[in-house]
Amino acid sequence: MSVTDIAERAEVGRTTFFRYFGDKQEVLFSDPAEVSEVPSAPTERIGPSMAAALAAARRLVVDYIEGITADPAAYERHEELVGSHPELYARSLVKQRRYAEALADRLQRWGATPSTARQAAEIGLACYYVGQATAKNDPRILARHVERAFDRLGS
Repeated sequence: MSVTDIAERAEVGRTTFFRYFGDKQEVLFSDPAEVSEVPSAPTERIGPSMAAALAAARRLVVDYIEGITADPAAYERHEELVGSHPELYARSLVKQRRYAEALADRLQRWGATPSTARQAAEIGLACYYVGQATAKNDPRILARHVERAFDRLGS
């Protein structure tokens, strides 16, 4: 499907399409509207505490996953499409790296030291990957499996 086809189906012009998306692949990777609300900051600054940073990262990651899986059928279609096209899978990995950067930035704004924020963000992304694997990427149980991955960090 071409950009022209997509624009026609959306009943917008090509210029309008490119105002919002860099290319047709970006349509698949735009942030869902339901994820736009971000939990409020912790009551205390995180500082160098890895436990506090992980608690905040957990809340952010799980809230994000609950948002993207709110429509399980849409999540499954997206994942199937991404998984069946190597160029989309590569784009997905790039986007996930951006999420890790954004998570680290958020943790720093909440008072985490840069190294604590970075490590907690990477652990948060790792918990997401583990949750995907153990839940077999089932959107109905993905958030719960990500929670379990975070739980295992304290074991």
